[in-house]
Amino acid sequence: RYLVVVEQTGTGFSAYSPDLDGCVATGATREEVEREMRDAIAFHLEGIHADGLPTPSPHTYAAYVDA
Repeated sequence: RYLVVVEQTGTGFSAYSPDLDGCVATGATREEVEREMRDAIAFHLEGIHADGLPTPSPHTYAAYVDA
């Protein structure tokens, strides 16, 4: 289970996972970017495994801070 950060942009949404360098996705809607990110993570992990590397351990978390 990996943290995914979703950001609204001027044209839709973008997402990335801080635990998986270079793993990103975009979409017109929040639902689409989340679906695309699931696919991107699966593809990213397949590439890592194909290279004989270990699965990265999740190490980030989210927190909200009141200002």
